[in-house]
Amino acid sequence: MRVLVLNANYTYLHSISWKRAINLYLKGKVEVLQYSTLKVASFGTEFMVPAIVRLVKMVRRIYKGKVPLNKRNIFLRDGYRCQYCGGSCRDHPTIDHILPKSRGGQTTWTNSVTSCRGCNQRKGNKTPSEARMPLLRQPSQPTIGEFLHIQNHHSGIQELVNSLLQQET
Repeated sequence: MRVLVLNANYTYLHSISWKRAINLYLKGKVEVLQYSTLKVASFGTEFMVPAIVRLVKMVRRIYKGKVPLNKRNIFLRDGYRCQYCGGSCRDHPTIDHILPKSRGGQTTWTNSVTSCRGCNQRKGNKTPSEARMPLLRQPSQPTIGEFLHIQNHHSGIQELVNSLLQQET
């Protein structure tokens, strides 16, 4: 079982094993926001297994790196929406190179967008202007902070965090 880890400001960081979560809790490094229904026993002590933990201290160094460039992260940045027609392409998204690879285009944040299969085939080996298919928005490289916000939104974590915050007040 994996345990959701939130930063001190309630932004999503990652998930860890339940054993690591209990270890961090016993060291006072996290607080448990929500428990799962599982229990474990160790050396005569029974523990409820956490489902969601929050770091006691803010981790800032994570925000200094760069978001890795891969298909999944491009799809997340674009919200699984075709950047030509605006349609949802959650089931079968493709990556389109604005300047096609065959014409010297590179796989970069600013040259790669999410596209539905139909638009990708229609555009083919052309630029958006040649194909008369303008982009809905110019692609950019997201910062770590922007990307964590995007991840939270698309994973449903933000709604969960909001409900946890309401419970605390």
